[in-house]
Amino acid sequence: MNGTKEKKGMIFDIQRFSVHDGPGIRTIVFFKGCPLRCEWCCNPESQNFHQELMVIPKNCISCGLCAPACPYGAITYTPEVTIDREKCVNCGKCTEVCYSEALVMSGNEMSVSELITELKKDEIHYRKSNGGITLSGGEVLGQPDMAAELLAACKEQGWHTAIETTGFARQETLEKVLPHTDLVLLDIKHLNSVKHRKYIGQPNDLILKAAKTISEFPDIELVVRIPVVPGFNDQPEEIAQIAVIAKSLQASKVHLLPYHPYGSNKYDHLDKEYLSEDLEAPSNEKMEILSELVEGIGINCQIGG
Repeated sequence: MNGTKEKKGMIFDIQRFSVHDGPGIRTIVFFKGCPLRCEWCCNPESQNFHQELMVIPKNCISCGLCAPACPYGAITYTPEVTIDREKCVNCGKCTEVCYSEALVMSGNEMSVSELITELKKDEIHYRKSNGGITLSGGEVLGQPDMAAELLAACKEQGWHTAIETTGFARQETLEKVLPHTDLVLLDIKHLNSVKHRKYIGQPNDLILKAAKTISEFPDIELVVRIPVVPGFNDQPEEIAQIAVIAKSLQASKVHLLPYHPYGSNKYDHLDKEYLSEDLEAPSNEKMEILSELVEGIGINCQIGG
């Protein structure tokens, strides 16, 4: 790999020993930045493409070291540490002196070689379990050059590769990334583009075009994922419509992912508003009914990823 041409990307997490998001034991690399704004998003720190300061007041020991470390005067105590977001530029100086991890940065720029070095630490688990690497987000296709180079490097190691994606990407982006991908876990959230825009911030036309493109790559396994969100897409006819599309795309299966509120506390850490506060997770009985519906359409279905 030529270091002078090596790509770098903004990564906000690396999750090891995952048994989801693809076959076998996997390492999940989470790319920062997403063009969508799902009201129920459980990773708000993944939405912006730049580093962000997260504040976790329960960890604060009021040592007072962070306020003088901030060159912009953005930190006060009331009595816990508080950030003035209008003054904060996410420089991270405060996190360097916060030993209790009340102040942490979300996002770290990493090169392909740095990531490969990290991923090699778990290589034995990929080989013994027929696992591999999954790139997730945020939206991995939001950093296509980095994603393509990292996936190609993973293939050079002999690892199975997967991406978990919203599919919100143009044709040229797909053509960069897909040749190095064995499995695509594609979210299709709703077929009504008006409703899609209302709850997610973007229409669905680009996603449906991407789904067709992905299905035309003969060596890629396609799994369609549906986050089941009450009041948005949890009616049988809405799930059935997506299942019919999944079958037409020759997807190997459908994953029904029940809404959960985990991660809602992260909105407070970023001083953002969580828009789905009143939602409740769909019952197990409801999920079973929807799963049987999808199976009845003629495509394998599982609840969860």
